Amino acid sequence: MTHLRDQMPILARHEGVWDGMYRYYDPEGNKTDEHSSRLVCRFPDGQKYPYHQTNHYRWADGKTEVRNFPAYVENGRLEFDSDLIEGWAAEVPLDDFNRTVMLNWVRKGEPDLYLYEMIQISDCGQYRHRVWHWYKQGRIVQRTLIDEQKVSDRWQGIQGESFAGEPVPE
Repeated sequence: MTHLRDQMPILARHEGVWDGMYRYYDPEGNKTDEHSSRLVCRFPDGQKYPYHQTNHYRWADGKTEVRNFPAYVENGRLEFDSDLIEGWAAEVPLDDFNRTVMLNWVRKGEPDLYLYEMIQISDCGQYRHRVWHWYKQGRIVQRTLIDEQKVSDRWQGIQGESFAGEPVPE
């Protein structure tokens, strides 16, 4: 079997630990929320899921949240099926610069709420920027802008679910 890093080389550049900021906007462009984040993008060898992403969120008022997104490969794309979402991620082969990954997912229990995401990774691999378009019954209801910087290539030493904002392994 071909390893996921070989199957999806653009996505493989996302492996590591990313710190960032999520900003949410209503359809008129008014900011409705924001929070900081630490995302851990793992490619665990020999595991049931060849990709596993853990998102740690922290709001200014101290609220925190952790979400896990394990994924498997099927038909040339990454497939997600977690407690929260069902969807896919795929590289964009028409991008001559090899910077773009697209995602689509549906919130479980809300089949009329779906999202499209575009991720752009910088040529140096240290920055990425993401845009989410949220739709309900075919109409835009929200946009999310995410700016992130890679803080470590090493995810292997990270343990537990409460390290958002803490140092990463050297």
